[in-house]
Amino acid sequence: MARYYFEARRLAVGYNGAPLIRDITIDVEPGEIVTLIGPNGSGKSTILKSVTRQLRAVAGAVYIGGDELRALSYRELARRQAVVLTERMRPELMTCRDVVAAGRYPYTGRLGLLTPEDEAKVDEAMEAVHAREIAGRDFNEVSDGQRQRVLLARAICQEPEIIVLDEPTSYLDIRHKLELLGILRRMAKERGITVLMSLHEIDLAQKVSDRILCVKGERISHCGAPEEIFREEWIRELYELDGGTYDPRFGSVELPRIEGEPRALVLSNCGTGIPVYRRLQREGIPFCAGVLCKNDVDCQLARLLAVRVIEVEPFRPLDDGAVERAKDWVRRCARVIDAGVTIGPENARIGEVLELAEALGKLERW
Repeated sequence: MARYYFEARRLAVGYNGAPLIRDITIDVEPGEIVTLIGPNGSGKSTILKSVTRQLRAVAGAVYIGGDELRALSYRELARRQAVVLTERMRPELMTCRDVVAAGRYPYTGRLGLLTPEDEAKVDEAMEAVHAREIAGRDFNEVSDGQRQRVLLARAICQEPEIIVLDEPTSYLDIRHKLELLGILRRMAKERGITVLMSLHEIDLAQKVSDRILCVKGERISHCGAPEEIFREEWIRELYELDGGTYDPRFGSVELPRIEGEPRALVLSNCGTGIPVYRRLQREGIPFCAGVLCKNDVDCQLARLLAVRVIEVEPFRPLDDGAVERAKDWVRRCARVIDAGVTIGPENARIGEVLELAEALGKLERW
């Protein structure tokens, strides 16, 4: 018995016999979600088309359940693998339900007639993606997001062992992005269905995937668990970021900090400073932040957005040096913003900083 359900061995993919990406090796276990990420044009779609037989591989082999992909009949392949690609279907005179029902055809006879059991599976699939209300509408007349849900329902209706999806969250609003990924996660973990997909939203890829494959250049540049892959330096290299940063703690991409002499000092902790940092950045105001414990959530973001950060070790009383640095910035900045800093025994001396700011007429409470 094969150890992995899906395997790609030394696969080379490309067009007209010319390899675009070489030496692709992928091992996916049943119920695992593997996501390809990378910049536009890196070859993610080419890989997915090659492992679904939409495109002939240049070299290497793909195995599903131990059987080589090329040896499977189209009917057998359709029973084991469902595909949702980015190309827009425009079937004539088909309702959304008709499109979903097409997922049952690998199980029907030559006449393609659905049994009552097939009909029930169609209804169940549409219910799973919240598409029952558009079942009778022309597929070509619904929105892009609704089409995407219908195509996922068709894939579910096939009862496959593996689902391959190319940018399945395209055209979806945030609610339906989360619903779709939640459905895939449940299918993978509750039914043991293998999921191989590409995503542009790296924050979602970080949260839903078991493993990540980074596609760039002629090879897979990195492969591993999300906590291994989503590092600031690797994401910067993968997407060639030169106008911002990726924050692995928040799973977010941040615009560059506003450089220059700080014009405001933000006093905060426990997350109260984050909306203030973002507002100052939008307004183009360079700022400094403090006094922040190194493990404070505010400190994580301040390192990316603030020109200066006054950091201290956690679980220790504020020392003279940190307090004096904060007071110095109070004198140098035109504004001191109290973002709602919580004062306790360890940071009690922040009160001295606030008093100085108030005495100088610079204190603003947000």
